[in-house]
Amino acid sequence: METFFQQIINGLVLGSMYALVALGYTMVYGIINLINFAHGEILMVGALVSWTVVSALADSGMPGWLMMLIGLACAVVVCTSLNFLVEKIAYRPLRNAPRLAPLITAMGMSLLLQTLAMIIWKPNPKPFPLLLPTTPIDLGGPVITITQCVILGSTVMILA
Repeated sequence: METFFQQIINGLVLGSMYALVALGYTMVYGIINLINFAHGEILMVGALVSWTVVSALADSGMPGWLMMLIGLACAVVVCTSLNFLVEKIAYRPLRNAPRLAPLITAMGMSLLLQTLAMIIWKPNPKPFPLLLPTTPIDLGGPVITITQCVILGSTVMILA
């Protein structure tokens, strides 16, 4: 039974991350009526920007939660700017074009962002530093980490 409840927690956390990505897709589609195939790449750029900022601040002596918030703020600024540029340069000129043109452009933007990310950050795995305490919270059998609590809490807030 303990394993069952642990898997429920794991499933809720993973489902929360999927829900946040899906919310982004839904919002973009609702606004510009286009499936933005570059959405995942925008998220990737945000994660890499955050990783870069956190790695640069690693030896500063700041607490992990503060580095996480600074990395998040930088990622939000970069992702917002990048989304604005992609929409302005790639999607807006094709607003009245046949439906296939913006779709192909979205796939092209996806490939372009992947390639640029590989040029800038190199295509090597980059482990994200642990910024929050890793001691699990015992729930009488199953456990949950602070990171999982943050994911669940922020998902609930954003979806509400």
